[in-house]
Amino acid sequence: MVIQREPATQSLYDQDYYLWLMTTINQLRAGQFSAVDLDNLLEELESMGRSQKRAIESLLIKLLQHLLKLKFWDEERERNQGHWKGEIRTFRREIKKALKDSPSLKPYILEIFDECYQDARKEASDRSQLPIDTFPVTIIGSLEEILDENWFSSH
Repeated sequence: MVIQREPATQSLYDQDYYLWLMTTINQLRAGQFSAVDLDNLLEELESMGRSQKRAIESLLIKLLQHLLKLKFWDEERERNQGHWKGEIRTFRREIKKALKDSPSLKPYILEIFDECYQDARKEASDRSQLPIDTFPVTIIGSLEEILDENWFSSH
């Protein structure tokens, strides 16, 4: 069944996103389903899912990058380890919160884990100006290990 959009609702989405959002919420709460701008609502819901995936991927890369720098960038460790450890704590916390809010993202993290690690190696190499082979090709730990506050960053 194809639902026709109301021209006013469509233009509301384009003219005032927040007002469109509040209107849509009120329509859904009131059971006015035929009045809902379904196409834009579906697009927004899909976008939310993509945003969550991108955010957790970014956090994972940053966490891995900081773990790599802490472990392998000897020349800067003493001066920067406090900052790196703070960042590691923050990234761990944010990933754990995301997984608590959306446990179904865990399989996605496991799916992208290897790729994120390789990206983190490249970024750690770029930022440290150390050769990429300074950082192990094989992942330095499992997901559970890198999220464990007592693992690795205390070394």
